[in-house]
Amino acid sequence: MEAHTWAGFLNNPVKIMDKVCNGHAPAIVTRKNGEAVVIMSLSDYEALSETACLLRSPKNARRLLNSVACLES
Repeated sequence: MEAHTWAGFLNNPVKIMDKVCNGHAPAIVTRKNGEAVVIMSLSDYEALSETACLLRSPKNARRLLNSVACLES
């Protein structure tokens, strides 16, 4: 995951956002007087959110992981 300063991000936001979206790799943007943020594509965010939702329940997580194990064997 690449890290960029806020000023560096502002100098070339389109290039950084294109790299994030095309490479499916989030980027960190640091700020001088604030907490850093992560930039990621909407599709990657939605996939991450869906995965977190599906794995939130221990019972559902076991069921899904067992299904994956069966498919891989």
